Amino acid sequence: MKLSGITRRWTMNTLLVVIIILFIFTTVLMLMLQSYYYDTVSLKLSSQYSDSVSNFFSLYTGGTEERFEAGAREFVENFSQKDSIEIWIIDKDGNVTISTSGFSIEDAQIPEYNDALKSKTNKGEFKGKTQSGEKIMAMTFMLPSVDGENSGAIRYMISVEEIDRQLVRVFVVSMLIIVIIISLVTISGMFFIQSIVNPVREINETAKKIAKGDLGARIESRQYDDEIGELCETINYMASEFSATDKMRNDFISTVSHEMRTPLTAIKGWGETLLQVGETDPSLTKRGIEVIINESTRLTGVVEDLLDLSKLVNGRLSLRAERIDVLAELDEAAFVFKDRSMREGVELIYNVPHTPAPMDGDPNRIRQVFVNILDNAFKYTPQGGKINVYAEIENNPDNDEKQTLKIYVEDTGCGIATEDLPRIREKFYKSNISVRGSGIGLAVCDEMMKLHDGKIDIKSELDKGTLVILSLPIDKVELIEDMSANILPEEREIQDE
Repeated sequence: MKLSGITRRWTMNTLLVVIIILFIFTTVLMLMLQSYYYDTVSLKLSSQYSDSVSNFFSLYTGGTEERFEAGAREFVENFSQKDSIEIWIIDKDGNVTISTSGFSIEDAQIPEYNDALKSKTNKGEFKGKTQSGEKIMAMTFMLPSVDGENSGAIRYMISVEEIDRQLVRVFVVSMLIIVIIISLVTISGMFFIQSIVNPVREINETAKKIAKGDLGARIESRQYDDEIGELCETINYMASEFSATDKMRNDFISTVSHEMRTPLTAIKGWGETLLQVGETDPSLTKRGIEVIINESTRLTGVVEDLLDLSKLVNGRLSLRAERIDVLAELDEAAFVFKDRSMREGVELIYNVPHTPAPMDGDPNRIRQVFVNILDNAFKYTPQGGKINVYAEIENNPDNDEKQTLKIYVEDTGCGIATEDLPRIREKFYKSNISVRGSGIGLAVCDEMMKLHDGKIDIKSELDKGTLVILSLPIDKVELIEDMSANILPEEREIQDE
């Protein structure tokens, strides 16, 4: 099986580490067991020679060889651990006199015998194989000397063949356990890796489809309630957003094309008409020029919306701040809509404080916000409806030098559905595609308000109307009761005269 990607990294980084750790652990365990068993044997051999043994042989050393041999035979016959420990009794010439095996031993090799002769402790140790190939551990103790001369020695031996066989069995069992552990880790790891790789592969394929323009591509819901499942849901959500954005973009292109085609058609039609009529019909000529001017203004508005959109997308929407009176800008915007109110049969009620509302801001941008909000109110309010514009100034509890100007634009139009409210500030989004407009005006207004440290709040109920609340920070002013607050700007000027 070819390993690649995440599977290969998991194998290299995890599985190999597990294998190495298990083998190191097994090796250390085997060495510890071997050391433990061998130390136990060594301790058992050391404990065999004691003062009682020394005292026993002191009775037989220094005499004849027959007497020494008789004492050795008596000691061997009375030794209680013949089943596990073999004993050789060595005379002063280094020859084995008798052993617990009952066989005579000639030309015996006792490597540790010379070590015992030279050692201050009168003891020598040996670990290795005998002439027959059996692996043993042996200790030779020198017997008490007589007049400083060698009296002989006693050698204790234990076979470690069974210990080595036991260690081999432990090693085999350990290897089997390691194989089982590695197999379980591999199987569970591969299952886990596949639970990641398969969704990632599906996500990759779906992302490629989306990148190629298939915005309807979706990832099947996953059975895992984890980060992978969340990623799948996020990809699906992203695709839905792309699809919705693409639809809004297409609707925007269609809407803008229509918005531009209509005035261009009117301008071209009236231009051709005026060219044919010439100066023969002054009234028709005047009417045609008015239409051309109005449609050119409408076309200019569409172009300005597109320019504002470009600046908004590129982060270049800027302000030319100066000292302004916000309510004065609102007065001018409301005055613009007086004729439209009468022409479309929509009642415009204007009620704002007759007091300055100073702040530092861009008058053109502020006026553009008011115009766009009022234009939306008129577009969505049918004949016979009402648009109520009023304002109030509130104190700012966090700043004694600032106040908050709230401007309310309330209409009795078609309203906005609850599910559309969270998205109406998005670029290109239109809750009602039957009404003309590019769908970017409110997005631009929202950005302009943010640049002025203000905000837009929208409340609406379908088929009942919409309330737009514009909040702006202004410098603190003295509030004046004004009975003419509900008079439109131009009427207020006449009254003042």
